[in-house]
Amino acid sequence: MKQTPLFSIKFISCFLFAAFHVGAFCQNTGTVRGKITDSKTSQSIESVNVIVANSSLGTVTDKSGNFRIQIPASQEIILIFSHLNYKADSLRLSMKPSETRDVKIALLSSSTELPTIVVEDIRQRESGIYRINPKFATSLPSAAGGIESLLKLQGGVVANNELSSQFSVRGGSFDENLVYVNDIEIFRPFLVSSGQQEGLSFVNSDLASLVNFSAGGFDAKFGDKMASVLDIKYKQPQEFAASASASLLGASVHVEDRPNNGRFSYLAGARYKTNAYLVKTFDVEGDYKPNFFDFQTLLSYKINDKLDISFLGYLARNSYNLTPSVQNTTFGTNTNPLNLTIFFEGGEKDCYNGQLGALTLTQKASENLQIKWIVSSYAATESVSYDIQGDYILQAVLEDVPKDLWETLGVGSYLRHARNNLEMNVSNIENRYNYSWGNHSFAQWGIKYQHERIDDKINEWYLFDSAGYVLPNHTGIPGDSGNISNLELAYYLNSKIKLNSNRYSAFAQNTWNFETANSANFSLTVGGRVQYWDYTQQLLFSPRAAISYKPSWKTDILFRFSAGHYFQPPFYRELRLPDGSLNSDIKAQESIHFVAGSDLNFKLLSRPFKFVTEIYYKDFSHLIPYTIDNVQILYSGRNNSNGYAAGIDLKLNGEFVPGSESWISLSFMRTGENIYDDHYTNYTYQPGNQPYLPPVLPNNGLIDSTYVTPGAVPRPNDQFFTLGIFFQDYLPGNPSWKVNMGLYFGSGQPIYAPNFPKTSDPVRFPWYRRVDVGMSKQIVGYEPTKSSNRVLKHFKALWITGEVLNLFGFRNVASYNWVKDFQGRQYGVPNYLTSRQLNIKLIAEF
Repeated sequence: MKQTPLFSIKFISCFLFAAFHVGAFCQNTGTVRGKITDSKTSQSIESVNVIVANSSLGTVTDKSGNFRIQIPASQEIILIFSHLNYKADSLRLSMKPSETRDVKIALLSSSTELPTIVVEDIRQRESGIYRINPKFATSLPSAAGGIESLLKLQGGVVANNELSSQFSVRGGSFDENLVYVNDIEIFRPFLVSSGQQEGLSFVNSDLASLVNFSAGGFDAKFGDKMASVLDIKYKQPQEFAASASASLLGASVHVEDRPNNGRFSYLAGARYKTNAYLVKTFDVEGDYKPNFFDFQTLLSYKINDKLDISFLGYLARNSYNLTPSVQNTTFGTNTNPLNLTIFFEGGEKDCYNGQLGALTLTQKASENLQIKWIVSSYAATESVSYDIQGDYILQAVLEDVPKDLWETLGVGSYLRHARNNLEMNVSNIENRYNYSWGNHSFAQWGIKYQHERIDDKINEWYLFDSAGYVLPNHTGIPGDSGNISNLELAYYLNSKIKLNSNRYSAFAQNTWNFETANSANFSLTVGGRVQYWDYTQQLLFSPRAAISYKPSWKTDILFRFSAGHYFQPPFYRELRLPDGSLNSDIKAQESIHFVAGSDLNFKLLSRPFKFVTEIYYKDFSHLIPYTIDNVQILYSGRNNSNGYAAGIDLKLNGEFVPGSESWISLSFMRTGENIYDDHYTNYTYQPGNQPYLPPVLPNNGLIDSTYVTPGAVPRPNDQFFTLGIFFQDYLPGNPSWKVNMGLYFGSGQPIYAPNFPKTSDPVRFPWYRRVDVGMSKQIVGYEPTKSSNRVLKHFKALWITGEVLNLFGFRNVASYNWVKDFQGRQYGVPNYLTSRQLNIKLIAEF
C-alpha cells in the first residue's frame, strides 16, 4: 500500500499522479510485490522508492518494508530501488500478463561506518557547530542562491534582503561574521551599498563538500569576531564528475577529477549571474546592466603519503550599471495614501573586482601530529561613480481623482555625486598544528601574521533643494561681506587615506573527553587567542571554554554550555570617522558570550529527527555604533556605546517527508545599546507651531524644553521574531517529481530617520515576509543503468525546475528615501524589494 508523505501538496500531487498513471494502466500488466530489508540487520526499510526505469511508475515501501507495484507485461523492465540512506539497487525482469511475482531485496547502507566520520559527528555536536548539506543550495528556490540562502533559514540568522548574501547573526552587523574556505578567511566588498549591486558571494556551492556553522560561543581556533563562524570545506575529488546549470538569473558549471586515480586532483567552477530580470520589478524604471562573474579552482597534489600541497585560486569581475529614468512609488496608510514621482537624469557605474591566491602545505608528521602551512593573498579594486539628478513631486492620493488633480504636498530636487575608489590587499602566512592523544584528547594551536594595505579615495556630495530653497537654507545674500550665506551642501566628504598595518595572532586549545562509570560522556574544550595590531598597539587576550555532557539515558541527548570573551579589532571601515579621517585611538569591540543548549536526536514515525535549542546572552562593551542603509554599514568611528543581546534559537530538522530532509527554525531576540552622548532636548510648542524637523526655531511658539537621555535603544539589527522553513516533498509513488519551499518571516527592524535622535521605541520596518516555491522534474536519475536515449545517456542526473519567487507578492522594504513637504515634514519613502517572478532552471550532472 502506498504511503502518502506528510505535508504533501495534495492538489498538485493528485493531479500529476493521475495524469502520469492513466497510460500505464491501459495495457496488460503484471504485479510485483515484495519486501525490502537492510542487508546487515535484516530489518525492514520504510519509504524505499521503487521506480520503473524510464517511466513515471513507482511506489514506496510501507512500515514493514513491503511494496506492491503493477508493471507493463510482455517486455523487459528494470525496477530501481533507492533510499536516502542506502545504495541504489536494481532488478531486471519480464512479466506475463496478469502474472504476480514475489521478490526480496536487501539494500546496502550508503553510510559506511568509518570511525573518523563517527568521531567527527560527535565533535560537531560537542562544539556547537552544525552541519548543513550544501546540496540543498541547489534545491532551495532563491533569488540570490548559494550557501548563504540556506543560512538565512537557520536559527539566529537574520537577512531581510533576498538580493544580498549578507546576514546578521544574533543582533550583530554583517562585519561580525567569520567566513572560511579551507581555513582561509574570506572578505566582503567594502563599497557595495545595495543588494542588487552585490553580485556573487565568494562561496561556490557546487564546489563545497562540508558546510559548518556556529551562531556563537565558538572555539578559540576561529578568529576574532563577535557573532558567527561559517566554515566551508571544498571537495577532494576521487573520480570524474561535472555539473552545469542555467536559469533566467544566470548559469554555472563545475568539473572535478583525479586522473588515473593518481596523486593530482583538480576542482574548478565558473559562475555567471545577472539580476536584471529581478530588478525590473523595482519602482525605479531604467536601464539596468548588472553582470557578475567569477572563477575558482582548487588544485591538489599528493607529494607522498605524508605530504600534500594545494592551491586555491579565485577571480571575480562584478559590474553594476544603472541609468534610471523615473520612479513612481505609492506608500503611506489606507487612510492617508501618498505618491512620490521622481524624474531622473544621469547614471551610475560600479565595479567590484577581487582576486585570491592561497597555497596550503599539509604534513602528517606522525600518526598523531598534523602540520599545516597556509600562505594567501587577497586583492580587491572597487570603484563607485555616479551623477544622478532627481526632480520629485510628493502628492496626496485622492481616490477616483486623476493624478494631475492630486494635492501637491512637496516639490524638490536633489543631485548626488560620487567618485570613490578603493584598493585593498590582505596577505598572511599561518602555521597550524593538530595533535591527538588517542581518543580522549585533541589539541590545536597555531600562529598567524597578516599585512593589510588599503588605499581609499572618497569624493562624494549631496545637494538637496525643496520648493526652490537649497537645504540647509540660510537667509542672506551669498558672498556678501555683511550678510554671508554661502551655498552649503547637505553632505560633503572628500578624503584620501592610505593605511599599512600588521596584525599578529596566535591560538591554542585542547579538548578532553571523559566517560563516567555509568557510561555518561563529558567533553571539555579550553582555549584562548592572543592578537596584536600595530596600528592601535592594543594587545588582546580572548579566553574561551565549552563543556558538553551526554548522559547515559536511552534518549540521545547532549547538553552544552560555552562562554568566552570575544574581541573584534576594527578593520578599515570601523576606523573611519564621518569626516573621512581615521581614529587612531579606537579600540577593539568586546563581547562576553554565554550560550547554553541541548541537542536531541530522536525518531518520529520511524524517521530520524534532530531538535536543537540554544539560549544565549551577550554583554557588549566598547561598541562602535552604526546605521544600516540597505546593505551599507555606516560606522560612527568611535567606541561610544555598550549593549547586550539575548534570545533563544530553536531548530527542528528531519524527514518530515520520508527520504527528504526539511527543517523549521524559530528565534526570539532582543539587542540594544546605550550610546554615551546621544542626549537631546525635547521642546514643547503652542498648538499649531510645532516644527517637524530640527533645528529648533525658538521664536516659533516655544513653551518649554526637556533634557532627554534615551538610555538603551535598539541596535540596527534588533529583530524580535524570525521564522525560517525549508521544506521538501515529492509526489506519492513518484519521487522524480519534487517540491521545494523556502519561507522567511521576521518582525521589523528599527528605522532611524536622519536628523532625528534615536529613541527606545523607534518606528520599525514592516515585517519581512517571503515564500519561494519550486517544482522539479528529474528527467534522468541516479540509475544503475544508462538511459537508452542517445542524448540522455550522457547524463548522470538531469533536472528541470520551475520556480515562483515571492509567491504571494509581498512588498518587502529594503530602505527608505527621505523627502520633505512644503511645511518641512519629513517622509520616509520605501525602496521596495523584488515582487513575484517566475524562474526556469535546468540542472545537469555528469
